[in-house]
Amino acid sequence: MKITLHPLFIAFGIATAIFGGLPVFIIYALTALLHECGHIFCASRLGFACKKISLMPYGAAAHCDTEGISARDEIKLALSGPLVNALICIAVAGLWWFYPQTYAYTDTVFSASAVMLAINLLPAYPLDGGRAARCLLTLFLSRKVAGIILRVLGGLLSAAFVITFFLAVKNFSFLVFAAFLFCSAFEKEQPLTRINYAAKKPKRGKEIKHVLLNPSSTYKDALRHIDSGRYLIFQFYQDGMLDEITEDELFEQLQTKGIYDTIL
Repeated sequence: MKITLHPLFIAFGIATAIFGGLPVFIIYALTALLHECGHIFCASRLGFACKKISLMPYGAAAHCDTEGISARDEIKLALSGPLVNALICIAVAGLWWFYPQTYAYTDTVFSASAVMLAINLLPAYPLDGGRAARCLLTLFLSRKVAGIILRVLGGLLSAAFVITFFLAVKNFSFLVFAAFLFCSAFEKEQPLTRINYAAKKPKRGKEIKHVLLNPSSTYKDALRHIDSGRYLIFQFYQDGMLDEITEDELFEQLQTKGIYDTIL
């Protein structure tokens, strides 16, 4: 998995190191990486591929090819990152319960995960909460209208963070996050591209593994078994006959099929 660093992320890290805040910066950066790893793990389990993680001054983002994803799976994918943060908070709180003396060393870890959890659940695009809310809104409204509603909410939340900064909390990160929400509200959503699985040529020396699937299995079900260390042959029992399809043949079919289509 490729990890890219935004120039402003590097500059922000250098600035925090100069002013003595490097340990906190590292903890927040690692928390953001774990958050994105939750998205990547969920995407792979759902049959989608992720190219890279970008670390930016206002957080991190996993770049995944999710063309054709259903609303149900998109909600799972959106909430998988916050779930990681929630589990970290629970684990740290449990550690405090059994070993109270560890509080002094883990309070920042808890704070970083709690802040990331709360922020990402806000109903504003492109935050995780906004993506999940858009999926729910599309049950009643068109995707375009749902997107407009969430972008307006993003603008309003941006204004709320600016007001909070000037009236209550003099924390510069409030202004940075407000700017992020404001820019995201007017940013054009990037179109999704289909994953070219057929371009992934198998390496020699791989172990061959046979996977037995139901005749009603979809391409999504098959992709969940893909393992970079093994070459898969999928088998199906139908009407007393054994049929099989190789990993390469599956990828070739996916160039014209949808991920939720049945294989047979």
